[in-house]
Amino acid sequence: MDPQQHDKSEIAAIASRLDTLIGLIARAVPPEHAAPDFSAADAFVWHAGEATLEPVERVNRIDITLLQGVDRARDQLVDNTMRFASGFAANNVLLWGARGMGKSSLVKATHAHVNAMLARDGKDARLKLIEIHREDIESLPALMKLVKAGGHRTIVYCDDLSFDSGDASYKSLKAALDGGIEGRPETVLFYATSNRRHLLPRDMIENERSTAINPGEAVEEKVSLSDRFGLWLGFHKCSQDEFLAMIEAYVEHYGLDHDAETLRAEALEWATTRGSRSGRVAFQFIQDLAGRLGRSLQG
Repeated sequence: MDPQQHDKSEIAAIASRLDTLIGLIARAVPPEHAAPDFSAADAFVWHAGEATLEPVERVNRIDITLLQGVDRARDQLVDNTMRFASGFAANNVLLWGARGMGKSSLVKATHAHVNAMLARDGKDARLKLIEIHREDIESLPALMKLVKAGGHRTIVYCDDLSFDSGDASYKSLKAALDGGIEGRPETVLFYATSNRRHLLPRDMIENERSTAINPGEAVEEKVSLSDRFGLWLGFHKCSQDEFLAMIEAYVEHYGLDHDAETLRAEALEWATTRGSRSGRVAFQFIQDLAGRLGRSLQG
């Protein structure tokens, strides 16, 4: 074989192996993600797999004035959020308690309400809201770092947060809330809703107590998670009067023309058939009522 042809053949073989090696490295090393555009929206959804923030142009929420029977929790959450948005000290918040009583609705409504107050006061800064799914909670430290780099005041929000037996991802949440050696970013707060005040099932806590060498320390490790939230807001089942107040507020807001006595009787019957009274049940009744009246619910 001609020496020149031999050299060319070796070079081609080396180039082929280099191409293969570069391809393997490219698959092993994750690509760098573009910095999120926080100006695209006021609300985002975190996708942990792609490490990206998806803008949400229209958030599914109701006006804060429609949330009846949770006045004290509403006022505390608005006050805490407004202080944070204004650059003052504020707490992480755990909204816990009865199902369907407006925990997640209050978080979203408060975000819109605070931004409206900022705009009314002539402030250009906008409070951001980012939803993180329960199954992605282990990626919370990465999200916190990304949000910190963005420089915007941001509430990271997780709906229906709880942990099952054997689930150790709660440790990622504890680390993120404390912020490790650097501390939690001043521009980030974490809001969570849960049916459990301590976020962990009772059998998980009791199991730790029964199997640990020092039961007290084991239980403290589990219960201390909820202690990372400086503000606890409890939601309890509503009374009949509060339930009817919810119904009346929705009827007025959506302009549903219906006889007051008939409305009261139908609403109470609806709650009885559902076996509970809550904001969710009240809204489901309003959806049924609007449909029977040939109306759609807009806004």
